[in-house]
Amino acid sequence: MTDTTDNINDLNNEELARFILDMFHRILVHHTLWFREVEHQMGFEKALGIMETARRDSYDVQVKRLSRVLGFEMQDRIPAPLLGLSREKLLELVKALGVNWIAGDGVWFQAVERTYGMNDAKRCNDSCWTRFSPFEAWSIKQFLGMPERPGLDGLKLALKFRMYATVNVQSIIDEGPDRVVFQMNDCRVQSARKRRGLDDYPCKSVGLVEYGRFAEGIDPRIRTECIGCPPDPHPPEWFCAWRFTMPE
Repeated sequence: MTDTTDNINDLNNEELARFILDMFHRILVHHTLWFREVEHQMGFEKALGIMETARRDSYDVQVKRLSRVLGFEMQDRIPAPLLGLSREKLLELVKALGVNWIAGDGVWFQAVERTYGMNDAKRCNDSCWTRFSPFEAWSIKQFLGMPERPGLDGLKLALKFRMYATVNVQSIIDEGPDRVVFQMNDCRVQSARKRRGLDDYPCKSVGLVEYGRFAEGIDPRIRTECIGCPPDPHPPEWFCAWRFTMPE
């Protein structure tokens, strides 16, 4: 900024562009803070329901306004330029968003670790997943129109729509009508460490939270068992594996 900058109207085009990006970030953070405060006041389940209403209404207002300013049309509440992309480009965008998500997760971890150490970073990471996993389960159920208790079939489908599914290689094995095994065959984070000659990141503590809360978010009857997750030893064909059971 120059010494003569007194208000937004004094910014040049590059500064305005940077300011606009900062505004998008503020909107995202404000949205999250509203959710956290409603969760604090009313509980997680009620906060999810209120967020769905707020997200729908806010989306319609905000995107409609942006479409007028930026000059794009809307089709069935979706920006027409997005619908105009090829299937290949849309799938490429899905992959890019997935990579951005996992990279952002790592950036947060490293930011805490550099300042306060590994223990605090792991503590913050594990606590974050206690909320993100059930939120993602809820979000996927909303997207797919799942019933309240879709059972193991619902869980198997939901696992294919996680953010992780866009960047990792995973498989699901049926062990019977009431048991399935999920394997993370190629983990982007662990594979990167392996290429650098590093040991596996010990992610079992967060995995217990992540997979257990996700399964319960899909169907509270489902129970989760860790078959193996670093620092546990594991075969070369998977980095972690989890068994999900539907009790009789």
